[in-house]
Amino acid sequence: MVTTETLGLFVVASLASLFMAWSIGAGSSGSTPFAPAVGANAISVLRAGLIVGVLGFLGAVLQGANVTSAVGTELIGGVSITATAAIVGLLTAASLVAVGVFAGYPIATAFTVTGAVVGVGLALGGDPAWAKYTEIVTLWTLVPFVGGGAAYGTARVLRSDRVPETTAVPVLGALIGALLANIGFTLLGPAGEQASVAAVLGPGLGVGFGRVLVTLAFAALAGGLLRLDLARDETAGQRRFLLVLGGLVAFSAGGSQVGLAIGPLVPLLGDGIDLPVVALLVGGGVGLLAGSWTGAPRMIKALARDYSSLGPRRSIAALIPSFAIAQTAVAFGIPVSFNEIVVSAIVGSGYAAGGSGVSRQKMAYTVVAWIGSLVLALGGGYAAFTAVDWVV
Repeated sequence: MVTTETLGLFVVASLASLFMAWSIGAGSSGSTPFAPAVGANAISVLRAGLIVGVLGFLGAVLQGANVTSAVGTELIGGVSITATAAIVGLLTAASLVAVGVFAGYPIATAFTVTGAVVGVGLALGGDPAWAKYTEIVTLWTLVPFVGGGAAYGTARVLRSDRVPETTAVPVLGALIGALLANIGFTLLGPAGEQASVAAVLGPGLGVGFGRVLVTLAFAALAGGLLRLDLARDETAGQRRFLLVLGGLVAFSAGGSQVGLAIGPLVPLLGDGIDLPVVALLVGGGVGLLAGSWTGAPRMIKALARDYSSLGPRRSIAALIPSFAIAQTAVAFGIPVSFNEIVVSAIVGSGYAAGGSGVSRQKMAYTVVAWIGSLVLALGGGYAAFTAVDWVV
């Protein structure tokens, strides 16, 4: 039977988690997905905040389990995160993210949460999870080069006179269709796992390459519909494709970022706290939704107009690698910063036009803020928990 003390600590930890979810919704998952679309004048700032909140909530519920498990159980070894440690870690990370939101700088939420959880875990006497850290740091290091490079290359193709946009854009749409067929959803997989549409429908075709056929069908459908739309009105078709990409990135942001908010609560399940993980996902999704609706417009404006002035083509080029990287992180259960993903892609696509509108000073400050947030979260989490543990 759950004790009053245990229940009280879990409630306080849940409130800290909700604050973290709000901070992420206002900063990372709520601002970055539609920033390129806003920069291209395809959608207003306020409408982008409303839409990204709903899509982020859906992504949290349908795709959030992998990263949630990783943050809750794989960042530290030898000990289990306690309620007090979860509270201290979440408040440390959320405070840093909130400062970034109000200062107008996109703090990397994955850096702050990972640093804070590792900090409190080490203060508990846990062992570093070096294998997981290697995975995380490898992805964090590759994101600017892969995302920015892919965005740069895609933007160059779209700007080239040798490749008609009525050909290049539908090919990109077909690529997105192929990715959609193979991303995992909680509702499609067995208990505790995710499965893709291609994985579910492919075996039913009765051939060994059924999954490939489903993937090709999705690619052909997406590319064909986009080509028809561009044939009717090329400019309007580009903007609609841009909005679809923003929606997909917003959905992916929810699936990735919710784990940063509710992951530290996972070790608390048990000892009378009998809640399914999906309940935590819903609660975290609500927090993301609230943050997107109340705090995201400020950061959307900062990303859309301060980092690079993008048109529809360069915005499309920025969002495609962002979607692919985000889904890769979700599939492998690796916490990743959406600020890092989208900002890198925005800058890469901006440099395709000779660096037009790219603020180098703003980028330098942002990189310093990213690294500083990781160091501060790690040291702050360790020091804060040590102090609290000594007092209590």
